[in-house]
Amino acid sequence: MYEAPDRYKRMIAARLPDGESAGIARDSGSASPLKDVQLIARGQLAPFFAFTNGAAALLFAIALWGSVPASLLLGWAGFVVMANFLAMRWSQSQAVTCVGRAGHSVPVWMMIGDVVVRAMLWLSLPVYLFPTLSTPNQIIAGTLIAGVGIAGLGLVVVFACAVAWMSAFTAGLAVPLLFLKSTVEFQQLLSMLFVLGVAIVGILTVARWAAGQLQTNADMGSQSESASLLLQEYEQRGVGWLWQVDAENRVNYISSRMGALIGKPSTQILGHSMPALLGGHADLGQVLLDKQTFTNLEMELRTARGNRWISLSGDPIIDTAGRFEGFRGVGLDITDVRHTQERLTHLANVDVLSGLPNRGRVRQLLGDALRHATASNVPCAIMFLDLDGFKPVNDTFGHPKGDAVLQAVAKRLCDEVAADGHVGRLGGDEFAIVVPDAQSRRKVEQLADRIIIAIAEPYSIDGTEIRIGVSVGCAFGPIDGATVDDLILKADLALYQAKDAGRGVVRYFSSELQSEQEDRVRLEADMRLALENRQFYLAFQPLVSARNQKLVGFEALIRWNHPRRGFVPPNVFIPVAEECGLMGPLGEFIIEEACRAAASWPEPITVAVNVSPKQIILPNLPNVVSQALARHKLPGNRIELEVTEGVFLDSSSRSLDILSRLRALGVGIALDDFGTGYSSIGYLNKAVFHKLKIDGSFVRDAGTRPGNVAIIKSIVQLAKDFRMSVTAEGVETAEDFERMRELGCDTIQGYLFGKPLSYDRANQLVLGLDARRLAS
Repeated sequence: MYEAPDRYKRMIAARLPDGESAGIARDSGSASPLKDVQLIARGQLAPFFAFTNGAAALLFAIALWGSVPASLLLGWAGFVVMANFLAMRWSQSQAVTCVGRAGHSVPVWMMIGDVVVRAMLWLSLPVYLFPTLSTPNQIIAGTLIAGVGIAGLGLVVVFACAVAWMSAFTAGLAVPLLFLKSTVEFQQLLSMLFVLGVAIVGILTVARWAAGQLQTNADMGSQSESASLLLQEYEQRGVGWLWQVDAENRVNYISSRMGALIGKPSTQILGHSMPALLGGHADLGQVLLDKQTFTNLEMELRTARGNRWISLSGDPIIDTAGRFEGFRGVGLDITDVRHTQERLTHLANVDVLSGLPNRGRVRQLLGDALRHATASNVPCAIMFLDLDGFKPVNDTFGHPKGDAVLQAVAKRLCDEVAADGHVGRLGGDEFAIVVPDAQSRRKVEQLADRIIIAIAEPYSIDGTEIRIGVSVGCAFGPIDGATVDDLILKADLALYQAKDAGRGVVRYFSSELQSEQEDRVRLEADMRLALENRQFYLAFQPLVSARNQKLVGFEALIRWNHPRRGFVPPNVFIPVAEECGLMGPLGEFIIEEACRAAASWPEPITVAVNVSPKQIILPNLPNVVSQALARHKLPGNRIELEVTEGVFLDSSSRSLDILSRLRALGVGIALDDFGTGYSSIGYLNKAVFHKLKIDGSFVRDAGTRPGNVAIIKSIVQLAKDFRMSVTAEGVETAEDFERMRELGCDTIQGYLFGKPLSYDRANQLVLGLDARRLAS
């Protein structure tokens, strides 16, 4: 029987009619597994088909020997035998050279042509001689034609060829019997046609069945080969390996890769207990004992190359009778994966810049400390630390030096805390310290004091001396909070109080702090309600000319008369508005009301409005001002916006851009409290300011402190150099007024000329001034 050569050993196994298997390549240009199977099966059935044709030709020659010239019979029989022999070899050759990736496609028409040529060759002599034969010989010829037609069984693997062959021999039998000079009796003729008809139906039925079987086998073969190749690649190239054990957990198959990992040849592993080979892990023994599917069972394995981590998955083997026969499964060497996971876990829990635990890890450490404190009745503590004055370090010296300062701070914190706790960085300039044993409150307080002193020591970074401070907020658990979130909130409240207390101090959570926080939350809610109910209103403080003491404008000041709280000072509710995001709507209300008031007063009167640093960075501020001016038909120069030097601490470029857009509207921009904050002289040449306002603290002390007079003179001269006007705030006495006028101030503001007035009182003042002007 034909057998494919070695180069087809890796083909898909497909079952043939005779029970043998042939290799079918998975991929080829125009070939397919089905066509390859057909060619191979056709080659294997070719000897049967050729022998049947040749034997029938010889029988025909013997039967007519003596009735037909011998030369004609022998010549015809020789041609038939030779043609079938050559066709058989051609089919067998195609079964080798025309399958697989390198095979050339054999068109169906070529195979049909081969069948038709052989059929015509065989039928040529019987059909030609039929009219001249005697009745017995005609019966022999008809019988042989029908018999050779049945030889179409050898063509069932190619349905079209079987149809062509049966069609040719049906015609070859029907034409002589029905249309030529036939002397065969009707009963015998009917028998021959019946036999051939049954053969036709049977052969075509078998051909259809064979085609379906070949297609199914080819598909299954493709899947089988794919799975086989995948498993082969998995074992040879991957990190995985295959294993199988019997019902007693003895190894009866294991990949060589696993043998290399254990350090023994695979042949020495067979028959040994799987759990014992892998170090006697109880978890593995338990899952094998349970006889249930398991996945990703991880275990550590000691090998000659050091400890390795492996992962096993397995399924129980159950026979057709339902009996347990063992396990089969896969294994993976996950050592590298475990190391990668450990590195990622480390990175996920560590701040990259400082090397300290990050925010998430601090929460975990605090959770562990809090659970231990709850169980042992030994309190723990959490400290929140916020660096004071660190923002200007980044702005002045750049982020690289700022990062160096943060690293130095981290080292100092670790040195101070040592083994008493865990230091973490929450982000930015915020740090945290978890103290697992805080039973001695005095010890915690001493630690906080040492930290404040240590952080305040100067830092020398690349020859530059930098000084910062730190504020500390501390809470104790579970005394101040029973959960991580609650304790963090309490520590944050304490830190907030430390910041308000002047910075560089430590504050501890107390019930008073909690009350303050709750009151702040209620105040925020009340503010939102007050905006909706228009409980806010403006008060107007007069500004007069230093030259002639005439009213030139007002500064609009926001006021809030709460229905229950009574009068709420601006220094109480403005910080809350800035923190909770209400400065936008509150600022829009102030601008709208200021424009409304200014529009009701005559041309010389201006209205100044304070703008919060949180509001100045809002991109829509110029649009808010422009729309308010348009609604009240007010020119831009009637409104003045006052900003403090704090606007330059964050996003200075954005603040200057917004101020420039406001200045383009004609709105005046005044720099308020000049000289009390960060130096902003560099921003005075940006052509956005038209006025400087001298803080009242300089004005009130000018009579007793000559240094203040010198500062005021410098501010006035600076303003003149930049073509700005100067306003002196906080003028309360006639001496203050005369002094400020002599020093060159242009406008005066203070209680000497009036406290903040309601709109009605301010309106009366303006109307009285206007009446006096008309009278004069």
